[in-house]
Amino acid sequence: MRIRKITEILGLKVYTDAGDFFGEVEEANLSENKVDGWRIKVGGSVVPLISGAKGVIVPHQFVKAVSDVILINKAALPNPDSGVEEISEDLM
Repeated sequence: MRIRKITEILGLKVYTDAGDFFGEVEEANLSENKVDGWRIKVGGSVVPLISGAKGVIVPHQFVKAVSDVILINKAALPNPDSGVEEISEDLM
């Protein structure tokens, strides 16, 4: 397992495990010196699903792999039961 710096992850493209483009990593949320979640600037087919927000917070538990891209579980797609937080435009 290769340890990566957060600065290497910022800007990576994010895809779902179904192969759909999700967005780009903007920021990491840390809690007790561990990654708790990722702020993703959404793009592609996900944009209509988040009703005007510019991005979402994806909990780290939804991340399946980090390499040249980040692969997340399709369950991370925004819906009322997913546990994914939307970021309003005034916070971006």
